[in-house]
Amino acid sequence: MVGMLSDIGNVRKINEDSVGFYQSENFDIYVIADGMGGHNAGEVASKLAVDTTIDYVKSFVNFISIDSMKDTLKSGIKSANEKIFNMSKNKSELNGMGTTITACLVKENKMIVANVGDSSCYIMKYDGIIKITKDHSLVQQLVDEGSITEEEAVSHPNKNIITRALGTNIDVDIDIFEANLSDSLKIILCTDGLSNGVNLNEMYDIIMNNSNQGACKQLIELSKLKGGRDNISVIVFEGECEDDRNHARQ
Repeated sequence: MVGMLSDIGNVRKINEDSVGFYQSENFDIYVIADGMGGHNAGEVASKLAVDTTIDYVKSFVNFISIDSMKDTLKSGIKSANEKIFNMSKNKSELNGMGTTITACLVKENKMIVANVGDSSCYIMKYDGIIKITKDHSLVQQLVDEGSITEEEAVSHPNKNIITRALGTNIDVDIDIFEANLSDSLKIILCTDGLSNGVNLNEMYDIIMNNSNQGACKQLIELSKLKGGRDNISVIVFEGECEDDRNHARQ
């Protein structure tokens, strides 16, 4: 069973995160997004990102092959980017809205991960968790340049500044990663509201000792205990196991 949960956190007045997934006999897709913008614009952007990407990929439900996965997912996200950008330009109350997006398209034991922004994808194996995506953020840029260390990045005051987002320009650069899930236990998608508060050891222990949905609940509760200043969202689904492939839709 897929675990999926989104929480407003302890401080924010609006939850601007969105989560969603779709499973079929041919493929599964999981998407998470963290919106930004004034009023409810971030909420609009993130929901558009999740819904448009899933709907686009669903339209190819009978045609997605192993070879076409990457192009299909990228095209779906580009479609979402265009929709968010145009709505932002046409509605003054939504001007400047944008969102992160991290999406996983899974067929058999192959997974394509697409990323824009600083929402994350992790693969959990018996010996620990590895991060698949790389943040598009000011802090990550400083780490790459050698200006700050990974340790300094954890508590950097500009940790929330992202350098790439969906919907802020007519074109978007999408990072693509490929993974073989044959030796993977779980896949985790989360917004930075979780990854900024919960470390990898805590994430591993909670996921290993709970159901997928129970793990989502406990991860969010721990993040809120540690401050919960941002919205917090997480999706947990099976790696090589087939237990959650019940072709449910949510």
